[in-house]
Amino acid sequence: MTDKIKKSDAEWQAQLSPEQYQVCRKHGTEAPFSGKYAHTKDAGTYVCACCGQELFASDAKYDSGSGWPSFWQPSSKEHVAEKQDDSHGMFRTEVLCSRCDAHLGHVFPDGPKPTGQRYCINSAALDLKKKS
Repeated sequence: MTDKIKKSDAEWQAQLSPEQYQVCRKHGTEAPFSGKYAHTKDAGTYVCACCGQELFASDAKYDSGSGWPSFWQPSSKEHVAEKQDDSHGMFRTEVLCSRCDAHLGHVFPDGPKPTGQRYCINSAALDLKKKS
């Protein structure tokens, strides 16, 4: 497993855009259909916007109609962490980058086969490394 990345709040603020900081470090959510990857169909690998760890392959991305990029599985289960989130009066499973603890989004059990999972991820938490 890769070593954990720990930075101060000030270091994250200096590295990230205000939107990335709000989503990734303060557990925010971008508005539906507003993210740069909501409708992207480009081939490549989605990595964590905070630390660059590989998170999702473009071939696992699908249009869930939710307004956020959705994936039916991560590239590696070791690259994402999950924890229960009962904020906002809801009971959900939060998805985090396992290397830097960036908030990515949530996972729901209403996705397509073969996993039945919908990883609903904020565009602000991702960078797409396009295939050339």
